[in-house]
Amino acid sequence: MQVINVGIILSEHIYSQQPTFYCNYCTMKCHVFSLLLSLLLSSQLCFSSNILTLNQGSSLVQSRNDQISSENGVFTAGFYSVGPNAYCFSIWFTQQLVNQETIIVWMANRDYPVNGKDTHISLTESGELILNDAGQQIIWRTNTESDSPVSLQLNNNGNLVVQTPDGDVIWQSFDSPTNTLLPGQFLTRNTKLVSSRSGTNHSSGYYKLFFDNDNVLRLLYDGPDITSVFWPAPWLVTWDSGRSAFNNSKLAVLDSAGFFLSSDTFNFRTSDYGAMNYRRLVLDVDGNARVYSLDPAVGRWSVTWQAIVPTCRTHGICGANSLCNEAFDDRKCSCLPGYKVKDQADWSLGCEPDFEVSCNDNVEDDVSEFLQLPHVEFYGYDVGYFQNYSYSACAKLCLEKCNCKGFQYVFGKNPGVYGCLPKFLLFNGRRADDFQNPTYIRLPKANITSYKEGNFGLHCERDNVIALERSYHKHNEQKWVKPLIWATSALGVVELICVLIFLYKTKVRSNGATIRRYIEVATGFERFTYVQLKKATNNFNDEIGRGGGGIVYKGMLPDNRVVAVKCLKLPNQGEAEFLTEVSTIGKLNHMNVIDLWGYCAEGKHRMLVYEYMQHGSLAKNLYSDELDWEKRYEIAVGTAKGLAYLHDECLEWVLHCDVKPQNILLDSIYRPKVADFGVSRLINRDGKDDSKFSQIRGTRGYMAPEWVSHFPITSKVDVYSYGIVVLELVTGKNPSGSFGGSNYMDSKSLIIWVKEKMQEADESILWIHDMIDPDLNDDFDIYKMGVLIKVAMQCVEENIDARPTMNQVVDILLSHNNDETAISDSLY
Repeated sequence: MQVINVGIILSEHIYSQQPTFYCNYCTMKCHVFSLLLSLLLSSQLCFSSNILTLNQGSSLVQSRNDQISSENGVFTAGFYSVGPNAYCFSIWFTQQLVNQETIIVWMANRDYPVNGKDTHISLTESGELILNDAGQQIIWRTNTESDSPVSLQLNNNGNLVVQTPDGDVIWQSFDSPTNTLLPGQFLTRNTKLVSSRSGTNHSSGYYKLFFDNDNVLRLLYDGPDITSVFWPAPWLVTWDSGRSAFNNSKLAVLDSAGFFLSSDTFNFRTSDYGAMNYRRLVLDVDGNARVYSLDPAVGRWSVTWQAIVPTCRTHGICGANSLCNEAFDDRKCSCLPGYKVKDQADWSLGCEPDFEVSCNDNVEDDVSEFLQLPHVEFYGYDVGYFQNYSYSACAKLCLEKCNCKGFQYVFGKNPGVYGCLPKFLLFNGRRADDFQNPTYIRLPKANITSYKEGNFGLHCERDNVIALERSYHKHNEQKWVKPLIWATSALGVVELICVLIFLYKTKVRSNGATIRRYIEVATGFERFTYVQLKKATNNFNDEIGRGGGGIVYKGMLPDNRVVAVKCLKLPNQGEAEFLTEVSTIGKLNHMNVIDLWGYCAEGKHRMLVYEYMQHGSLAKNLYSDELDWEKRYEIAVGTAKGLAYLHDECLEWVLHCDVKPQNILLDSIYRPKVADFGVSRLINRDGKDDSKFSQIRGTRGYMAPEWVSHFPITSKVDVYSYGIVVLELVTGKNPSGSFGGSNYMDSKSLIIWVKEKMQEADESILWIHDMIDPDLNDDFDIYKMGVLIKVAMQCVEENIDARPTMNQVVDILLSHNNDETAISDSLY
């Protein structure tokens, strides 16, 4: 749509009339031109361009209020005001609601609003969509290019697309959602929903809906200091929460009828399922995922499904030292007794103590006492779980720890005794009738009565104060004696305090300091502070992995070494215990075992600093085109060498217990390194009793049969897992369904399939072709692939004694001959 010069058109029209009208024009020209001038100025100031297509070389300008609409008029894209002279290029529902609220479904620059003056978004001649601010700085771009002509259109489903005339999409807003998922829009392994910071602040908030590394759709609280998954319920294992981790496609979608389907088997129907309404799935500012449906008749959105009921189970919603009180579908945040709110407008910041925090070495003289809060739960952040403790013993245990803020005293039906859960952080607090146990918070003893009564001060009437006469006679005494006695006593007390402090610190720190010095001298790796690693990882911003043991971030040390920093989930482990385990890992030194460069043990933080592996995990590369047969063979050999070192060559016998492609990392030349000893166990070579494990370890599809039997756990569990990995490496068939492979086959079926193929074989070696991964396109060494298959099949024998050791596996792989004898005689 173009600006039309109304004055010129009308002028030409009038001059073309008969002469009789000319005089009328002359007498009226002042009024006409005055009117035309005012109309023209008004049109220039208030003009709004609304188009259906933006072509190459064109721009949408904020100052002109340019917008692009979907053909059905349901959606509009343009510059949305998020503050005084601050704008974000956004997509919203065109229809205004009864409360005049605009429903935003997507934002390009939610975290970097632009100035309104001269701001524009352009579709360049090269096919890239670029957002420039007033200073012509590029704020956001699509990083696309096209040799064919392209245009920008807003589809009827709310998807903003850059596409060719043939309909080939080179960029779409559906691939980069913000906090909203529209019907037909997929949530994938590469996308996530991130909540807004608040109802008026559209920048990225603390909550995320995403597919975790175990292929399960989860809700995550990612606050400034704390990160925790809270949906599905974190205390449930995957299958108990109705999810499956065996489908690695990582796809979820809401259809137009109100049915949601996820690859982890989670699905639901909205309460208005089937009705022809507009819908949107939103990760709200309170961390709850909800589906909203629009009733066009009244112009109102209503909730037709939500993930978390009651809503107080959302982590971090009220911040630290506060309670989320559940009342029907609503909630209310309140500070704990003795605490005050930090910011009334932002309860996520929580509350702070309104009293002096102090500790006393002598529990009997401690100035703290405990206040009971019935039906109150604080999930997580326990110092530990102490079973069969009395209330007095639990209270004493908390008083002995300066960082203990209180405790939960719970009755466990199994085994029918009380348990003590001291808390070093009062977080995720909620008050609910369905929680039967109380929580006891630690408060100053002097004010405990006022807290119990709900009062925070005592007021006495001064008129009732009666002065008591206290008369006595002073004895004659030397004036210099008393000061001397006081000075001598004070000096003695100071000396006594210094001695006690020295003995205490020596006792507490000697063990950790000794281990720490031993580690740094013996292994040569460094102890980092939390601040150093926070800076190295850019505030833990670049996440490269996540698992049951913790989260891994990419970082760079001051000496320009690129590292992988793993933040461990070890809330109950003391520093001395952690350093002892680190010393064992640090002493491992092999080219096929991941190098540990340093660690952090500071407060509650436990981190390991590893060398960074450029090509990531074998799982990431296995179903790509990067691994030819030679690389696969070398990966099998290198992994065997690494496991053989752990089993037989290092100072202590280390069982990995979770050998799988995710725990085999590849460096710049695709050399494998065995990694992630989070579930490993150190076993003395001559101690049979140490081979007993308290729980099943490992990953489905790769676990040896003895984990679920009564056989002892030995190094042969790693041999079995290695055999499954090699079979997957050769056949391209996924035994767990936990990542990339389209040919899913559980480990038992995979082994049976290979055995059947081998039994069908004749004297030739052509049967191997039927087993090799089709992605290799018949480009492989048939003899070496045959050796790998034979080795793998012996490793996965049900009989533990029939499996070779990892050293024997290495010898076989390195000493085979390139002929049929190597295949038929290498193992049997």
